[in-house]
Amino acid sequence: MGHPTAEVPDVVVEPAPARRQIAAWASWDWGSAAFNAVVTTFVFTTWLTSSAFAEPGADPVAVTALHSQWLGWGLAAAGILVALTAPALGTLADAGGRRRPMLAVTSGIVGLCVLALWFVRPVEGGMADAVRLGVILLAVGTIAFEIGSVAYNALLLQISGPRTIGRISGIGWGAGYVGGIVLLVILFVGFIDPEVGWFGVTSQGGLDIRVSMLVAGAWFLVFAVPVLVMVPDRRRPGAPSAHVGIAGAYVAVGRHVAELWRERRSTLRFLIASAVFRDGLTGVFTFGGVLAAGSFGFSASDVIMFGIAANVVAGASTIGAGWLDDRYGPRRLVTWALVVLVIAGTAVFLLHDAGTSAFWAGGLVLSACVGPAQSASRGLLARLAEPGRETELFGLYATTGRAATFLAPAAFSIAIGIGGEQYWGILGIVVVLAVGLALFVPVRFPRGLGVDGRRDVTKDVA
Repeated sequence: MGHPTAEVPDVVVEPAPARRQIAAWASWDWGSAAFNAVVTTFVFTTWLTSSAFAEPGADPVAVTALHSQWLGWGLAAAGILVALTAPALGTLADAGGRRRPMLAVTSGIVGLCVLALWFVRPVEGGMADAVRLGVILLAVGTIAFEIGSVAYNALLLQISGPRTIGRISGIGWGAGYVGGIVLLVILFVGFIDPEVGWFGVTSQGGLDIRVSMLVAGAWFLVFAVPVLVMVPDRRRPGAPSAHVGIAGAYVAVGRHVAELWRERRSTLRFLIASAVFRDGLTGVFTFGGVLAAGSFGFSASDVIMFGIAANVVAGASTIGAGWLDDRYGPRRLVTWALVVLVIAGTAVFLLHDAGTSAFWAGGLVLSACVGPAQSASRGLLARLAEPGRETELFGLYATTGRAATFLAPAAFSIAIGIGGEQYWGILGIVVVLAVGLALFVPVRFPRGLGVDGRRDVTKDVA
């Protein structure tokens, strides 16, 4: 009698997810494209690090390199602050049902930071101050966005279960890609590409970019509302006590890490390796637009066209890679994606004098590998999760990823400092990817979980 009754709840307890709640949750991912694709990748950062902010008579190449360094250090500082706060805030988000308030506050901060980019103007005699203001707003927005993502990811568990978490997470991921394409097209057609855009907007004084930031800020805020209104916020069984404090949250995280070290060391090694290579994957998109404009001769319109193409390629390759994941296992897919990324990134660095054609070719190869590596990494962790403990393991996955968010920006800036020109930043990102690959390859996973495409059951050999 005991065995059948143990199986019944596992079959019937998980409720069917409500479609309108899924759509409301995914709308935040759709809106996040305003920050990820428009602000930090293909539009604002590209403009901020361009010769538009060079004082008359200054060397535009040197100015571009300097401002790119400032951007890298600003984002690195933001990453360090996220690393110091994310573990505790991630635990607190699960305690007492505080996810929506946290998401509401951080989303508001992100939206206001994007709207405030309107005040970043290239004014003679004040170029450096304008760039500093832009970097500060980007750093504050990044901190709020990353912390908001902790609460957002926790809300996923309110509308899904073990059988649906991957599919629903994928819907959000896909919504982010599509949202980026749609918003980039709107801004490109409406303001950035034409000499005189909608409402008479021109490029004089960067007006086209600044107006685009107003649209992006409004876009983000509007699409952040549905998840705050329609997705429930309740404490799940097994979550930390509602009375847990900051210190208690860090103790809980430390206790879980110690348990992984004793009992499932291969999982812990994977968490460390993935934290490194996932930050490198983020760096590919974060600095892609900056490099395209500053080192490969892309115009603002060219960068947006590349951004649209990159999102299309990344989305299509991620969907197609799902078959490879099931057929050959996520471990092999992650490994080969990282190998291709390192090779393609090195090629882009070596061919920097070839101009736009080299970046188009290498950049699209990079874009085609980023999505599959991210998706397969998440799928690999899902295979490693113990039944009933998926939530805390995915929470630790998010925490370790955010703890490494300073690596790519710091490596990008250090490489520019060594080489003296912006394109050297490519090597910094490649190094982060290579280190992540080197940490990942030696990890040995349990048989029978499909991690390596194997179905026989043996013990963990970590």
